[in-house]
Amino acid sequence: MAQQMTKLTGSEPQALAETEERLRVAPPVDIFENDEELLLHADMPGVTSDALEISFDRGQLTISARRETTEEKNALRSEFQPADYYRRFAVPPGVDAQKIRAELQNGVLQLHLPKSAALKPRQIPVRGE
Repeated sequence: MAQQMTKLTGSEPQALAETEERLRVAPPVDIFENDEELLLHADMPGVTSDALEISFDRGQLTISARRETTEEKNALRSEFQPADYYRRFAVPPGVDAQKIRAELQNGVLQLHLPKSAALKPRQIPVRGE
């Protein structure tokens, strides 16, 4: 069955930029499409769900988060620094905004952007004589 192509565009990942004492990071993402939804995976190690903000407004999906460091007294080396994650995407028409859902597990954000019924492929039954 042919799949209708939709395009989810976003800001290109940028090199790490230092802003005073915090890094600003564009998290790397993978975007998949199937008949039911667009699925976005974003890597954001060290981020907790309470430090994550996702918004969808006028076809724009914005992801932002803050990663804080934990002070370990017995740490021999600590390379994780406080960082701000930020990424914005232009979402194609036909995504059902009311049904968007997000999951964060082990530093990976999964965003499910369901397609509206009008975009989903469907079979047309043929009636016989």
